[in-house]
Amino acid sequence: MDKIDPRRFLISLKNMGIDSYVSQRENVVTLPLLRKQVSECRKCSLAATRTNAVFGEGSNRAQLLFIGEAPGEEEDLQGRPFVGRAGKFLDQMIERIGLRRDEVFICNVLKCRPPNNRDPEPVEVEACKDYLLSQLELIGPKIICTLGKHAYNTLFGVDEKITRIRGVLTSYKGIKLLPTYHPAFLLRNQNRVKEVWEDMERLKQLLRE
Repeated sequence: MDKIDPRRFLISLKNMGIDSYVSQRENVVTLPLLRKQVSECRKCSLAATRTNAVFGEGSNRAQLLFIGEAPGEEEDLQGRPFVGRAGKFLDQMIERIGLRRDEVFICNVLKCRPPNNRDPEPVEVEACKDYLLSQLELIGPKIICTLGKHAYNTLFGVDEKITRIRGVLTSYKGIKLLPTYHPAFLLRNQNRVKEVWEDMERLKQLLRE
């Protein structure tokens, strides 16, 4: 597949109100600028109900980037991704790979919490998608791990079930991508944990290559 199109990336930034672009080598400057845009975003109705926008966190030069669905209650309160029960499980997943949380980058498709943690609506995904694509471009990970179906479906514009795509290695714009279960799903389905440990081992091997 083709790599991320720089022209589309610049258009995405312009749509978010960013008129100038700092080169990828200086992304330590550009990511905070993007974070500021997210914190001030009013592109959809979720801005009216959020406590904090949740941009994401981790290394801005991470080789491995995790994408979840949307912030939950704790994430909305703290302004950080995956800090509740599901976040603790994600920490265990990262440890299985032999990494620390601050060595990867963690974000969500939506940057604001949907009311009652409902599924993202298409208009909300569309409003947030350019932020996610910009994060991918600026960080330039070697591997993407999508958590649950929403992140995978957003990137590829499909409607797949996670049970069908889980563990199937593919690529997005030249970046290796491995879908796995969302940590919140695993808290409710302990019988699936073994499959995720297998996925983490796969990620570990891919990072060594």
